[in-house]
Amino acid sequence: MGLDAIKAALPEYAKDIKLNLGSTIATSTLTPTQAWGTALACAVAGRNPEVLREIAAEAADHLKPEAVEAAKGAATIMAMNNVYYRAKHLIGDEQYQSIPARLRMQIIAKPGVDKADFELWCLAVSAITGCGVCLESHEKTLRNAGFSREQVHEGLRIAAVVHAAAVTLDAKAALA
Repeated sequence: MGLDAIKAALPEYAKDIKLNLGSTIATSTLTPTQAWGTALACAVAGRNPEVLREIAAEAADHLKPEAVEAAKGAATIMAMNNVYYRAKHLIGDEQYQSIPARLRMQIIAKPGVDKADFELWCLAVSAITGCGVCLESHEKTLRNAGFSREQVHEGLRIAAVVHAAAVTLDAKAALA
């Protein structure tokens, strides 16, 4: 169950991902809430059912129920925000910046967990979806909240590995 099940499901060509799964999450310098919340938010963003089920099961051992909900909330709000803000940025017309989003984002104001942890989860999801505007915004908020570059870096490492596991298992299933 959990990370061990994901590692067992990964094909031999993904050996590096197997090794990195354990070393990024289990030995992270982040708090368990930060690391497992990041992993869970990224598993939601990764969209692979097996990765999501296994990480959610193991994360439940490390997170309070409100942190589980907040991590899932971070992934879902960023699914919307990353598309919206990335698109406005990529259009390249500055006039779009003055148009209000008019999209509900209440969870950002009251995530149910430490605001900085929620920001970390949003940053990690933004790394997966590739929204530069959101990455910059969340990194700045984290740094202003006292997070070190190393802590931000840890969140990015977890995002990269969880996403790679999801992509690999999607490809394995598609080619089976």
